[in-house]
Amino acid sequence: MSPARSANGARPADGTRPGAIRPVSPEVLAEHVTALVTARPGRVRLVVDGAPPTGPDRLAAAVVEALRPAGRAALHVRAADFLRPASVRLEYGHQDEEMFLDGWLDEGALRREVLDPAAPDGAGRVLPRLWDAERDRAYREEYRDLGPSGVVVLSGSLLLGRGLPVDISVHLRMGGAQLHRRTHPDDLWTLPVFERYERERDPGGAADVLVMADHPDRPAVRG
Repeated sequence: MSPARSANGARPADGTRPGAIRPVSPEVLAEHVTALVTARPGRVRLVVDGAPPTGPDRLAAAVVEALRPAGRAALHVRAADFLRPASVRLEYGHQDEEMFLDGWLDEGALRREVLDPAAPDGAGRVLPRLWDAERDRAYREEYRDLGPSGVVVLSGSLLLGRGLPVDISVHLRMGGAQLHRRTHPDDLWTLPVFERYERERDPGGAADVLVMADHPDRPAVRG
């Protein structure tokens, strides 16, 4: 989040302008997000959103590792493990852009099995994985108990702008040219969807933390 000015309008002690973009290392980025989580009492639902080349799963895993020494039980949940069955997901073909944007993710299951129970007043029992998209069958997974101060870190793509109930959101943004270079040839058909997502859903504006990830090993953070 952007640092606030003091009552007299002065900049923060580190000289950073509110809303400014500052370069950081991947380790410092993980520490920054971790600090936002640990500043909140009780259960926290964090979402790390970005196209696959930006590395949302990698950042989410780093935050989970950093939370454990801080005494917060944390569970990494991948949105890719909550996709709909292939018969539904691919009903209009393997490269249908509308379905990829809004129809692949099983939002109802994600809410029911993860986000709602992870709420401060939820039951606290979360299902880490639901559907194995590669084998197109359900995982045999046990529920996990988050406890009163546990953290769910949900990572994946196209997650913001859906109204999912989360407490802190991070969006990893990569420019079109870099995204094209770093996307596997088999997945280039998804690029117009990510362009539309940025234009129509404005995930960077909606996120608590915007990360410029053109170079994932040298990210930059807004604020």
